Amino acid sequence: MAAPAKRVEQLDRVVIRFAGDSGDGMQLTGDRFTSETAQLGNDISTLPNFPAEIRAPAGTLPGVSSFQVHFADYDILTPGDAPNVLVAMNPAALKANLADLPAGADIIVNTDEFTRRNLAKVGYAESPLEDGSLAEYAVHPVALTSLTLGALAESGVSKKDGERAKNMFALGLLSWMYSRPFESTLRFLERKFAKRPDLVAANKTAFQAGWNYGETTEAFSVRYEIKPAKMQPGTYRNITGNQALALGLVAAAVRSRLPLFLGAYPITPASDILHELSKHKRFGVTTMQAEDEIAAIGAALGAAYGGALGVTTTSGPGVALKGETISLAIALELPLVIVDVQRAGPSTGMPTKTEQADLNMALFGRHGEAPLAVIAPKSPSDCFHAALEAARIALTYRTPVILLSDNYVANGSEPWLLPSVDELPDLRVEFATAPNTEDGRFLPYLRDPETMARPWAVPGTPGLEHRIGGLEKADKTGDISYDPANHEFMVRTRQARIEAIPVPDVDVEDPDENAQVLVLGWGSTYGPIGAACRALRQRGLTIAQAHLRHLSPLPANLGEVLAGYEKVVVPEMNLGQLAAVIRARYLVDAVPFNQISGLPFTAATLESMLEDVVKNG
Repeated sequence: MAAPAKRVEQLDRVVIRFAGDSGDGMQLTGDRFTSETAQLGNDISTLPNFPAEIRAPAGTLPGVSSFQVHFADYDILTPGDAPNVLVAMNPAALKANLADLPAGADIIVNTDEFTRRNLAKVGYAESPLEDGSLAEYAVHPVALTSLTLGALAESGVSKKDGERAKNMFALGLLSWMYSRPFESTLRFLERKFAKRPDLVAANKTAFQAGWNYGETTEAFSVRYEIKPAKMQPGTYRNITGNQALALGLVAAAVRSRLPLFLGAYPITPASDILHELSKHKRFGVTTMQAEDEIAAIGAALGAAYGGALGVTTTSGPGVALKGETISLAIALELPLVIVDVQRAGPSTGMPTKTEQADLNMALFGRHGEAPLAVIAPKSPSDCFHAALEAARIALTYRTPVILLSDNYVANGSEPWLLPSVDELPDLRVEFATAPNTEDGRFLPYLRDPETMARPWAVPGTPGLEHRIGGLEKADKTGDISYDPANHEFMVRTRQARIEAIPVPDVDVEDPDENAQVLVLGWGSTYGPIGAACRALRQRGLTIAQAHLRHLSPLPANLGEVLAGYEKVVVPEMNLGQLAAVIRARYLVDAVPFNQISGLPFTAATLESMLEDVVKNG
């Protein structure tokens, strides 16, 4: 007799968190579930969270790795504040994540790992599955390891390889629960284990076993469906911030008709940009893994001097090491893109956790008066457009540009609407090819009257020989100069060149047009701020939101915008760096709201704070 059909419920949104040891494949599991969800057309936002150690001690709290995915049938802005479903592969995963769960949340636990030894590792005297401490949750005990090994009993793979496939069993079960397509996952397994047909078969079998378990067991009586989100028509792909940033750099090289050179030293969380760019040699991309951070930026600056789009990628510790060469690029007035994927510091800090604490270093972290442009993407897909904008400014105004991403944006993912190539900006540059004075001389610091940029002369161009170096340059000639008046002129000219870069006005989202409170953000705070403001408006409160992409120079209308509100609140994942800039520049009493936990703001945290500001001032 066939099993009765399971009831199907419609939901508008779900937040799922997969959690286990860093060797349990939680990042892979979450990534595959996200890819399946993207195919259905749901809007998606993800939050990977993993330890810095390559393999932290098994079964311990520091070794827990998790992947959270939020998907919905409408536009969403964050990975979600609290999971509706937790998949806990062991006691450590349960204990590390339990405090984030709301009452009534579903918990799927791998009962095979709840041994006395594993419980003791995380301080459980008794099993929480038996002592009643989980009474407020809907707990689903599933022997994931045993069921996986049972499904693979005839496969011929080792017990170790069989146990490793338990994440595919869990993925199969969750794919069944939320009516996800799975054909792409099966194709992925064929590619991943192409050299091990036995592992292809084993992981496929484990996935199918998880799906079948959901279909047949009485433990799960309901399946869920989430309809596709209403999105702008076009072709979408799921993309992480680092992938989008890499593709944005490739697009910039193609649109500028320049070769792209990346000089990089591997560092978390920026290394994936190097990995991605290394795949695109056919677009004229050259990647060099340097011996250290200083060599990496030196090579990138040398490539820029030679007529390439020079790029270097790093995180905070690397920017500190690159500071002297960034100053050299400012003195040479050459285009250079420096990507800083921020992480929690100082020093080594927490390499896999997020923070926005490099803003001061980006704006001021060089000796002397050394101005440059700084921009920050607001979301994973926005990294593509931010990379294009960084390249545009660097190439047009002959300046280094620091692009401030962060770990949250870099490793998170969301749907990305593929742009039409023809709609991307034309970034072509004109190199100097002939002397630029009536008497036949070449003046390397004779400036374009519109952009204040100096000519870009590729080495070896006949008649354009000129001196370069870090010593102060004489106006126009570029000769070494110690003249006080010339030094002041050059310092002020370099500053004026950055301040004169035209950037778009800051847009304000103020639907009621009568808000008294403005929330000003930058970078990855866009999503949580937007979600908090949306929730407050739905409750009848008025609040305005503005977000900065360009941090140097700041938008020309920003002062006027700030003056139009009684209160300006600046949430940041640092101790108030943008707020300090706003207060100093515009004499506005900007109120900082700061979090430095290594995790992004939750929308609920900001909603509560902003509600108090709106109601009580």
